[in-house]
Amino acid sequence: MARARHSGGRGWYGKVLGAALGVTLLAAGASVWTAQAGAVGGSSPKEPASARQARAVKPVAVTIVHASDKGARGVNITIDDGPDPEWTPQVLDVLREYGVKATFCMVGTQAQAHPDLVKKVVAAGHRLCDHSVSHDTTMDKKSEAYQSQQILDAERMITEASGGVRPMYYRAPGGAFTPYSRKLAASRGMRPLGWNVDTKDFERPGTDAIVATVERELPNGPTLLFHDAGGDRSQTVEALSRILPRLKEQGYAFGFPVR
Repeated sequence: MARARHSGGRGWYGKVLGAALGVTLLAAGASVWTAQAGAVGGSSPKEPASARQARAVKPVAVTIVHASDKGARGVNITIDDGPDPEWTPQVLDVLREYGVKATFCMVGTQAQAHPDLVKKVVAAGHRLCDHSVSHDTTMDKKSEAYQSQQILDAERMITEASGGVRPMYYRAPGGAFTPYSRKLAASRGMRPLGWNVDTKDFERPGTDAIVATVERELPNGPTLLFHDAGGDRSQTVEALSRILPRLKEQGYAFGFPVR
């Protein structure tokens, strides 16, 4: 898997890292929880939300997944680094227009800052992915305690912002996975998520270049990497509006990474 670390221009994530520490869970809305995490049967109405969520967590495989639940002709659209108040709504509009569901890999501080957008993503039927607290692409060089803080605090921030829906995947920033981080995420029910096609949209190479990269590299595998934050994402929005109908015409089906 490519290690597209994209370290430039992301200092703004680090500025709010301190706000991520010690975040506590809010009570989960049962209807939203059912939408993605599954109903937790037999719980008392007075049972704390944290207890219900703890019982709902089921460990998943520690291997990095790329495959699509739609099979050989499946495509997984994954969107990283948001939510962003300008670009996430535009991405959601394009996905809705073409009836496509995607996986949104959210940075904890961004989710905390824009809970309304996290809830919109969930309400539209998309899935959530833990993308760490602050998008530190060198976290694979850091201590296990640091990795744990980045993963678990982001999980709490995203779950709180969503109103109780837990992330189903964990994507290491820039692909900076470690055996420890994969095992930790998997123990929390978050399948480590890779990608097969890095569209390079973060570098803003032009819409034509983004589309061409997808067409050229899709035979490498079904999981495509796009971004909805970290700068001007107008090329991404335009590229998606061209790629999605084109892939549909070619007989591809849009799904989610296998769990």
